[in-house]
Amino acid sequence: MSPKGDITLYTLTNASGASVTLSTLGAGIVAISVPDRAGRMADVVLGYENAADYLFDGPCAGKIPGRYANRIGNGTFILDGQEYHLSLNTGAHALHGGREGFQNQIWDTASAEAGKVVFTLFSPDGYEGYPGNLAVRATYTWNDACELELQLEAETDAPTVVNLTNHVYFNLSGHGSGSMTGHKLWIKASNYLPTTDSQIPTGELAPVAGTPMDFTEPKAIGRHMYAPFEALRIGKGYDHCWVVDDYEPGKMQHIATLSEASSGRSVEIATTQPGIQIYGGNWLEGCPSGKDGAVYHDYSAVALECQGFPDAPNKSAFPSPVLRPGEQYKQTIKFTFK
Repeated sequence: MSPKGDITLYTLTNASGASVTLSTLGAGIVAISVPDRAGRMADVVLGYENAADYLFDGPCAGKIPGRYANRIGNGTFILDGQEYHLSLNTGAHALHGGREGFQNQIWDTASAEAGKVVFTLFSPDGYEGYPGNLAVRATYTWNDACELELQLEAETDAPTVVNLTNHVYFNLSGHGSGSMTGHKLWIKASNYLPTTDSQIPTGELAPVAGTPMDFTEPKAIGRHMYAPFEALRIGKGYDHCWVVDDYEPGKMQHIATLSEASSGRSVEIATTQPGIQIYGGNWLEGCPSGKDGAVYHDYSAVALECQGFPDAPNKSAFPSPVLRPGEQYKQTIKFTFK
């Protein structure tokens, strides 16, 4: 399932002139231009000067990874007594569905109209080691309230595992404005998932209270990022999954807010997902040339990835990622810019 076809971009513009640009490559978000407190527009998401640079990029900028976002330990899981072996692309583990995952495919456009674009993708049985033919749909809507909603749906003809998200990176000062460590972050999460040195969850839900992982009150991302704390050593900063409080399957709730004082911009994140991976762009150095001549460095932007838990196929206590024939995978993520 190698990429085929041309890359097509779609720009959705609302009544205020704020806009979102989407790409068929990875069903990705390549630009979001929203006003600051004085009404000045800026593009607040990391992206590349050349459309082709999104193909096989390390940061997975703005795209939808899959079939399983994040990590599966040793690229192996057992489902209904059958052991499956996935392609390995981060040491001994599988990350974001494999090297050629959904993020590196040209998705089909099912429809494109004012304020709405629908992308679809077919993933065949056995691709990257995953069982079942999987039909995927990603629906983006953009409205006059500067709300960008992404609905992720999937159906299968055989039992499989699915975990979908969007890997967009934010810098609310503007994508080329330098470090995001001064941004304030609030997360509705009393626990996070500790990991091994290779960033596979141990299975424990650890309390954030009294640790640098505590964002239950808004604080600057950089405030405790360099503290002598094991999770931060492992990730070279923040790169962990937080456990959403009061999670109920299908329940949409506001789970995080990112804000930046100088511009006055903020983005509120709501989702039906049980977790949110916060990745501080810890390894952005050397990524492709940015839009408008920008050069991105480590910590230039932060990804807020609403998703199921990493390695859930191997952790029975985690929310189940299993999708069976006749069921529908359906998750929603909404970004509200203010």
